[in-house]
Amino acid sequence: MWRRLSSLQGRLTVLLTVAALAGALVYAGITQWPLPQLLLWLRKDMALTIRAPMQLGVYGGLLASLVVLLPLAFWLAGRAMAPVSRLLRALEGAVASYRDGDFSFSIAINRRDELGELIRMHNALGQTLREQRQHLVQRELLLDTVVQNTPVALVLTDSIGRVAYANIASRHLFNEGRNLIGLDFAELLADAPEVLRKAVESGEDALLSVEMDGSEETFHLSQRAFRLQGRPHRLQLFRRMTRELSRQEVATWKRVIRVISHELNNSLAPISSLAHSGAELARRGQLDRLPGVFATISERALHLHGFIAGYASFAKLPTPQPVAVAWPPFLEGLALHCRYRLAAPPPERPGVFDAVQIEQVLINLIKNAHEAGGADDEVTLSILEVGNELRIEVADRGPGMSETVLAQALLPFYSTKRSGTGLGLALAREITEAHGGRVLLANREGGGLRVSLRLPQAGIS
Repeated sequence: MWRRLSSLQGRLTVLLTVAALAGALVYAGITQWPLPQLLLWLRKDMALTIRAPMQLGVYGGLLASLVVLLPLAFWLAGRAMAPVSRLLRALEGAVASYRDGDFSFSIAINRRDELGELIRMHNALGQTLREQRQHLVQRELLLDTVVQNTPVALVLTDSIGRVAYANIASRHLFNEGRNLIGLDFAELLADAPEVLRKAVESGEDALLSVEMDGSEETFHLSQRAFRLQGRPHRLQLFRRMTRELSRQEVATWKRVIRVISHELNNSLAPISSLAHSGAELARRGQLDRLPGVFATISERALHLHGFIAGYASFAKLPTPQPVAVAWPPFLEGLALHCRYRLAAPPPERPGVFDAVQIEQVLINLIKNAHEAGGADDEVTLSILEVGNELRIEVADRGPGMSETVLAQALLPFYSTKRSGTGLGLALAREITEAHGGRVLLANREGGGLRVSLRLPQAGIS
């Protein structure tokens, strides 16, 4: 019961009850007693002409009571609203502090009603905001430390091209270590190498080589536009790639040397052994066995020649010469080199590509599909037109590829076959990208692999 009376609703109920009783007492005092008796005494003994309140009637008594009760009502309303007014002023100050980024404000009022609960919730909110602000500041300090000390040069520009943020690497790259914030980035680029300036002006990502301090530096430029605090900004990242590319180049050469050495040893060792055997047979006069020895030597020599020719063709791939290619003669010529099943009729319009290079790609892909281990009649070729893109797909029903193999299958010299060179899919990728297209590998539902060539078609609208 006490908790109900101590609540804001209970207090207002008591206050309204007191106000009602006070109004009744005031009305009775004005119309019944003691004010009428006092006025009668004044009229008789003091000879004053005063009308008795009971003669005013009900409305007159109510009006007289209202005149007396109005000051009392204002006073009671002020007492009732005083804690609410104080709380509202405190909350107004707290909101103003939060707006200015100051979350240290708290309200020190000890109440046990609904207003007290609101105060406790407000103080808990302020504590939560203070903790989050502290964690945010710590994360910002950590992020700023990481960004400032990263070797990637970072420049953030606003909508008018002035530098809003720049790390240490960008200061050394563009302004000899001096601060960049507030400077016009276009003016800084005016003193930079022309290749770098044009790459930034293009607005696209790029890999470029720049002459700096008497040596050539390779940079990867990444550019992104976004809105920060409602305003457009642009972020440029300049990453030095010289050392990384040099390491990759050395690693690639080592891989090439290992593959070539392995293949040369596999061919030269039998040739050397057979040559020794042939000389021994000739010394003994066993000439009837010499043709077989020479045939084996010739076979190994031809294999080695084909291996070296494959590497040479990959290294000296000519620029493609796209022309309009009619599908019936192209598919007939392809069928002379490999077996496949056409999954659907080819498009009526001719394709636009280098027929010799794409034919070589398809021969390699169809050969790989047959070697995958599936049924020969499940090796299919599909040719589709999708918008301005030509899609040529070779599919099989072999075991497919694992995720690891899929991620590396297009890399040069990567092969899962014991005798593979790792150039088939790499050559397909090289030729397709030279056409402005791309190669996609994906496992098929139900087993098998699908290799898709996506070629842009300038002649198809």
